[in-house]
Amino acid sequence: MAPANARARSHSLLLFQKLLNLRDGASPLTLLLDSLEQPAQPVVDEFVTRAKISKSKVIFCSFETFRKPKDVDCFIRASGKDLQSVRAELVAQYPAYDPIAARDKAAQRTIVIIDSVNSLASSDPEALAMFLTTIITPVISLVATYHVDVPIVLPKSWNEYEPHPFTILCHLATAILRLSNLQQEIERQKARNRSLVEPEWGLKEEREGVLFGLIETPKKEPGVVVAMELRRRSGRTVSEQFILTPSPPRPGKLMLLTDHDVFAAPVDEEAAGGENGEEQPESTFSLGLTDKQRKDREGIVLPYFDAQTDIGAGEGGRILYEMGREDDFDDEEDEI
Repeated sequence: MAPANARARSHSLLLFQKLLNLRDGASPLTLLLDSLEQPAQPVVDEFVTRAKISKSKVIFCSFETFRKPKDVDCFIRASGKDLQSVRAELVAQYPAYDPIAARDKAAQRTIVIIDSVNSLASSDPEALAMFLTTIITPVISLVATYHVDVPIVLPKSWNEYEPHPFTILCHLATAILRLSNLQQEIERQKARNRSLVEPEWGLKEEREGVLFGLIETPKKEPGVVVAMELRRRSGRTVSEQFILTPSPPRPGKLMLLTDHDVFAAPVDEEAAGGENGEEQPESTFSLGLTDKQRKDREGIVLPYFDAQTDIGAGEGGRILYEMGREDDFDDEEDEI
């Protein structure tokens, strides 16, 4: 079980690294789900950092960002513009597509980052799916951010029987990354370990007024918890949770959530190793013995212990019985 578990953990880490590196078109459309408690900026920066290392072109399509981010090759302002014109500006920045070079994996890959699709889903939800699918090519990978705590105001012409824009995004995405704050997840895990109610922050506190969750976090630990849902070409879905610790300008450090000390499953060393390295059956209580219990067990003399030894041929199973003073000897029973 241990080698299989280690193999599965290594496989999950390799898949996540492949997704962040956008290697071999691992995910044409990656959807980042963030909130006020954990913005997607650290993960977006990680995509940009790894894209620059692999010499990929980075195009940033802005709906709410005012300044051009660092290490971005092309910055397109899309707020308030028609989707057709935005698409034309994006396609104009794409490198020339050569099928032969793409087959040999020598074509320059391009990553398109959309900082927010909320405004796009509110302004023109009917054209959302068409816009996203038409800007993706075999050498283009799209990374879009969706704010889960920002409500989408649908137009009055929207048919109530049509799926919600968020449902459409989740259906189109080949990879979904749900982000949460590491320190807050640690506090929740500590509450679960003590069978207490999990604390909440931000909008989930349901307080009126300002948001206190952003400033009440004690001794903040750097890192982002990423819950990955990767949909393979075979149709199989790979789900795993990771911790991403950014370290610009180098790629961030990755680890499984269960490798963290707080989230690691408790291990009973005596039950896992057993006595003298022997495997023990699974149980809800300890099956081990102390030294005193082991010595007492060895000193116990079982009843009819002498009958368990071999006494001649075919006589190992006979019962030895010693008569007491109160026993009445009967010759007939002795003959039987």
